[in-house]
Amino acid sequence: MTKKIFYSLLLTFGATFVAQAQQESQYTQYMYNTMLFNPAYTGSRDVPSVFGLFRAQWVGFEGAPTNGNISYHQPLKGKFSNVGLGGSIFHEKIGIEKKTDVTVDFSYTLKFEKSKLAFGISGSANLFDINYGELSLSQPLDPNLTGTENVFSPNLGAGIYWYTNRSYIGFSVPNLLETSHYKAGNVSVLKNAQHLYLIGGYVFNLSPNTKFKPAFLTKMVTGAPLQVDVSANFLFNEKFTLGAAWRWDAAASLMAGFQVNERWFIGYAFDYETTPLAKYNSGSHEIFLRFELVQLYKQVLSPRFF
Repeated sequence: MTKKIFYSLLLTFGATFVAQAQQESQYTQYMYNTMLFNPAYTGSRDVPSVFGLFRAQWVGFEGAPTNGNISYHQPLKGKFSNVGLGGSIFHEKIGIEKKTDVTVDFSYTLKFEKSKLAFGISGSANLFDINYGELSLSQPLDPNLTGTENVFSPNLGAGIYWYTNRSYIGFSVPNLLETSHYKAGNVSVLKNAQHLYLIGGYVFNLSPNTKFKPAFLTKMVTGAPLQVDVSANFLFNEKFTLGAAWRWDAAASLMAGFQVNERWFIGYAFDYETTPLAKYNSGSHEIFLRFELVQLYKQVLSPRFF
């Protein structure tokens, strides 16, 4: 019965499932690796960069979403220095559902005197698994809810990303192709719909040792509510990052990060749910680790918010 209650609540309130559309995974600390949903970000760090993130959502709620991803991207050298290459692996589990994506990213950057404009494309292989045997059913013999289902689908993504040393704005569609995961008859109950992402941010130098960056992320998809994230982060002494974020009609968040040295950066975020789901969980936790091969490229990378 608990799993039936979970699935009902997830369908009613969740940020992942909505009628006729499946929301893509949400990250509070998206600004540290925008390549997760915009391939034009690939190579923009100017050095080889490895990024790993784990998120546990709605802790204490049985069957709640957990996901993790690891990615790598870098700019090429020499006459191909305008090209960025990267890739990522993503895995998510929500109740009886599992999803795994493997993505390859490519970007090409036009370099101007004080800014850069990047165009990106991505190709991905997506594997969706659902095990109906994990459900507690009122009608165990229901032929539509027995056994397992596996769906493999390819996809394509595209994006554009303009940035300077202090500002950025980007637009992307990480999945251009819609894929149905589960059908009841001829009706798609769960499907990946096209998501449109718009992001932006600006860094203010408040003092020689303090930087302030407001930023936003807007995610739009047919069949789901508009999702808007607004965040504010402070960077102290090029080492410590503290910030807060608000996700419209969903959650309030606190963030912290520490630049261990020129290669290692670690970050943590806590989300407090502001929907009725807050009664059933103790919040969401997110942690990431970034490693950059600065010395390999014989340069010192100034810590950056994006």
